[in-house]
Amino acid sequence: MTRTLNNCPAPAKLNLFLHVTGRRPDGYHLLQTVFQLVDFSDLLHFEVRADDRIRRTTDIPGVPEESDLIVRAARLLQTAIREKNGTARVSATALGANIGIEKKLPMGGGLGGGSSDAATTLMALNHLWQGRLSREELMALGLQLGADVPFFLFGRNAFAEGIGETLQKLDTPDLWFVIIQPGVTIPTALIFSSSELTRNTKPVKMTDFSIGTKNLFGKNDLEPVAAKQFPEVAEAIKWLGNYGDARMTGSGACVFCGFTQEDQADEVLKLVPNHWKAWKAKAMQEHPLAGLLNR
Repeated sequence: MTRTLNNCPAPAKLNLFLHVTGRRPDGYHLLQTVFQLVDFSDLLHFEVRADDRIRRTTDIPGVPEESDLIVRAARLLQTAIREKNGTARVSATALGANIGIEKKLPMGGGLGGGSSDAATTLMALNHLWQGRLSREELMALGLQLGADVPFFLFGRNAFAEGIGETLQKLDTPDLWFVIIQPGVTIPTALIFSSSELTRNTKPVKMTDFSIGTKNLFGKNDLEPVAAKQFPEVAEAIKWLGNYGDARMTGSGACVFCGFTQEDQADEVLKLVPNHWKAWKAKAMQEHPLAGLLNR
């Protein structure tokens, strides 16, 4: 009997604020941020194969199968399951999969799309392959793929420190967000390598960002650099700022604004200029696949 998991969400994240507090000797930046899950997602489909091959069944323009984080995550999990469970038990379960994806999250948008896809892959295949890796073990694997991956495996909104891997559970307001994609793709490395990036923001405490909507919307240290290099981002921030506290997420390019009522978000969404892609998303407190995690 074929084992499948279909319509597995890989949700977007927003950075409600993002401070760069320093830099490690290895070049990685030290951050503080609040990660917010929202209900705008890629959808992944998994089918266990009778062999050990990993195949992406959907073409993604500009992303070769071999370098896709989805495929890399699956292969990393294969190795981890074999190392943990031994060949005898693993031989009874084929560790191969066909993986399809319905891509909705824009690449280079600061929404964590690739990282979220990788996390969903680890969660779904750990379940289908009966890998029995714990959430902590999956998070350790995820960190090898990217700094944002552990957050999606953490399974809840979080206050994050370090390079993004030190996470504390955080309850956030139930907001509706208008998100604008201003039509540009921003490479993360380009922003972090800029000589104009502020790297010495004073660290804050989690409690500073857990007492209300206004304090959750602090600054994004990457925003001035991105806005200067990409005028489209600056334009989107300025326009959306007419209706609330607009911010860029991650290293860009997407810009967002939160509203307490859905009808407020709907009204602003109607006014977004046609040359931008925009959508509405609701805050989530927990990852839709959190039930698959062995805590």
